[in-house]
Amino acid sequence: MHGNSSQVTRRSRLNHAFTVRTSTFALALLPFLPLNAINAKDPATTQYSNVTEQKKLTVVAVKTPTNVFNSGQNLHGFGYDLMRNYAKNLNVELDFKVVPDNNTALNLVSQGKANLALTNASMEKIEDKQLNFFSATCGNFNALQKNGLDTNINLVVKNADDPLAQTASGFICNAKTDGSMDHLASFYTRNAVDDNGWDIVEQDLKKRMPVYRASFKQVAQKYNLDWQMLAAMGYQESYLKPNSVSPTGVRGLMMLTNTTAKAMGIQNRDDPKQSIQGGAKYYDQLLGQYQEIPFPDRNWYALVAYNMGPGALAGIQKQIAKKGKDPNDWLNVYAYLQRHQVTNSKYKQALQYVTRIRAYLEHIQANHTNTINV
Repeated sequence: MHGNSSQVTRRSRLNHAFTVRTSTFALALLPFLPLNAINAKDPATTQYSNVTEQKKLTVVAVKTPTNVFNSGQNLHGFGYDLMRNYAKNLNVELDFKVVPDNNTALNLVSQGKANLALTNASMEKIEDKQLNFFSATCGNFNALQKNGLDTNINLVVKNADDPLAQTASGFICNAKTDGSMDHLASFYTRNAVDDNGWDIVEQDLKKRMPVYRASFKQVAQKYNLDWQMLAAMGYQESYLKPNSVSPTGVRGLMMLTNTTAKAMGIQNRDDPKQSIQGGAKYYDQLLGQYQEIPFPDRNWYALVAYNMGPGALAGIQKQIAKKGKDPNDWLNVYAYLQRHQVTNSKYKQALQYVTRIRAYLEHIQANHTNTINV
């Protein structure tokens, strides 16, 4: 700690606000600054200028349920998406590195090898490295808390006076103001399944996953998909029960309609291997329809389309575009589904579908990656 920062530090202990230097506390309260409004004394030496010139923002983080998941093909998570949206706003590429611990993350920032660290490290550890930090939620702790996410999530920078810190802090506060942070936290909720429900999920997976894991892996390799995603879809569709039948006539482990099964070349929907093959092929085709959308969002679009049909999703995208918003931004689609779920049960079902599959995917990644085949 240096200078007259003790008052700010005490305040930070209460609300995780911007800390270390009194002059930088106000950064957490600034509105988002347009890129052309940044005026540094020596732009050539700032991290902001390096990021914009090199077109790359390097962020390091430890894998946590709030920060990022990285066991599958694509990174995803509240913290990851927050940084991805910030990089998009800067019109630069995001280089997001998952590191083993907070100490490594802080050292990389201190050494200038990373621009930002997304961390829940203690204030004392951050200050020991003579680094600066501010809340990665702009004080929007309620949004994270009600969704079971860690409220102690901060962004660490080397120099609080660097314009990069100003733009990052401003962007995050803008995300709080416009509601996008709330939607992001809601999608990444840890409450998609209650505690008692997870006990049942785990019992089911321990009993059935070993039976079908080899089929999921074999088909996933064929289509270059994440087998854990297919397994999560299968659990959401049928609890991995191959003889499942719905009142509407969809059936099998992946709950295919008769029309979809025929289109995918499936003869027997009740055969689990054929069902997994058909579901994977259909999911792969849906992913192909959204090639203009980057991962991981492309997964969420394909899942919604799998659930309610690509035509229904196209209709939602059309309505979003009419409002002057980007129909290929997942948060816009998610927000639309949330706003209209009361009046349209299919939207509510789609929300539950994609959110639970994401949660099942993370659970399988964490607990069933090395399930033994039988």
